Parts: sequence; C-alpha cells; structure tokens
Amino acid sequence: MNFQKPQKSKIKVGVVDATKHYVTRTGVIHALEGVSFDVREGELVCVLGPSGCGKTTLLWSMAGLHSLTRGQVLIDGAPVTQPHPQVAMMFQEANLLPWRNLIRNINLPFEIKRLKPSDYRDRINGLLKRVGLAGFEHKFPRELSGGMQQRASIVRSLAVDPSIMLMDEPFGALDAFTRDEMNRLIQKIWMETGKTIIFVTHSITEAIFLADRVAVMSARPGRIASIYDIDIPRPRSIEIQTKPDFIERVLTIKSRIEHGRGPAAGLAIT
Repeated sequence: MNFQKPQKSKIKVGVVDATKHYVTRTGVIHALEGVSFDVREGELVCVLGPSGCGKTTLLWSMAGLHSLTRGQVLIDGAPVTQPHPQVAMMFQEANLLPWRNLIRNINLPFEIKRLKPSDYRDRINGLLKRVGLAGFEHKFPRELSGGMQQRASIVRSLAVDPSIMLMDEPFGALDAFTRDEMNRLIQKIWMETGKTIIFVTHSITEAIFLADRVAVMSARPGRIASIYDIDIPRPRSIEIQTKPDFIERVLTIKSRIEHGRGPAAGLAIT
C-alpha cells in the first residue's frame, strides 16, 4: 500500500507558553515551563522525554483535565477550559471496568455523553474487526491479555469518532513483541482515519517509528528542547528499526537529550 502524506494543513492544537506549578504539602513542584508548539490537523506527533519531565501534565492540559498556571491550549483556535468533545484520551492502563464485559466497556463513553450506542453499532463492529477483537464482545477484562485490553481501549476511544487522540504511554507496560504489534496497529489506524494524534512516550525508538515529528522535552521543569522531523516513508515496518538511518536518528536524539537541558535518566531506546 502506498501512503501519500497529506499536504500541510491547518493548526489543530496549539500550545502557548504552557506553565504548570503544583502546590503540595511539601512545597511547589514546577512541572512545565513555557512550553509552546503546534500540531497540524492529521499529524502524528510524539512527545518524548525523561520520566517526571511533565509529559503527562502537558497531555492532560490538552485534554482539558488539568488547568495551567500560565499559558493556554487551543483547539481549532479556541481555548481549552474543560474536557473537549473532540478529544479522546488513552491512558497508561486500559482502565476497563472489571464488572463490565468488553462491549459494555466500549459503550461507556456513549452513556456518559448520553448517546445511544446502537446508533454507532456499525462503527463499533467495524473497529472491533479492525483490531482483531470481533467475537470477544462478551468477554470480561480478566479474560483478555494486556494487548487485547489496550486494543479494546483503542476501540473505546475511536468509537465516538474524535478528531484528536491523546495517548499517554499506552503501551509502556506491554512486552516488546506486543508493543511492536500495537505500534503497527496505531500506524494503520492513523493512516486509515487521518486522526490528529499526540502520543507521549519515553521510548526514542517508538517515537521515531510512529511520528511525523518528535518533540523532545527537557527534565523538569519540562521545556521543549528540540523538535525533529521524521521523514521516513510510510507504511513503516518494524524492521526499519535495524536500519543504519533509523539507528542514526535514535543516536542523534539520545545525544541531544544527554547533552541538552537535564539528564537522560528514564529514557528507553528499545
């Protein structure tokens, strides 16, 4: 399958001077400082950085789940002040309710939005087939592997047809083989749907494999240290990770993190 990357489109998500201080019992935690960058419609951007650098805080502010101390997030030019109807979020855990079977977990966002899942049944069934979960609709989370649970989470996120997907290290707890499988799936879904995806990770390899651009954050307080264009043609196979050009990109970004602002502790390159 040949994939033609779309021409530059309008700015879908804008982050302007995002700064966040958390006040705790033991003092103030300075999580983000002056983060600014744009994500264009239909773009897949990975946000990469060491543990504790504010990646999740940044993503949650994009979702309208955290307020900022200073700055703002814009979607289609409008400030985000509360959970946004165009945004779906995937977390580090699948967060499936153990007392609900798979289809009832997928139906949950519709119940929250007071929509009828039956009106979206064809879409849901198509997504289940696409991710290999057709026939598992009545299984409970305990009967599904970690990878299957994350596939169910992908279906739940896409079922309401958001224009933006925010993904917070969704595959970090999976084994290497399943993680590769999930990354191929995300690439396939993105190529088929053209969703705007912002994907947080601490894996340099994962970021380069998935992204149009990689935004590298410094250690806390998180800042944008560098942004790299990833012009590798799509679709990308897992095997490209062994190619000299790919390895050179990994080493370049790793070096930037190690010699830039803050240590590279917590970063994985496999």
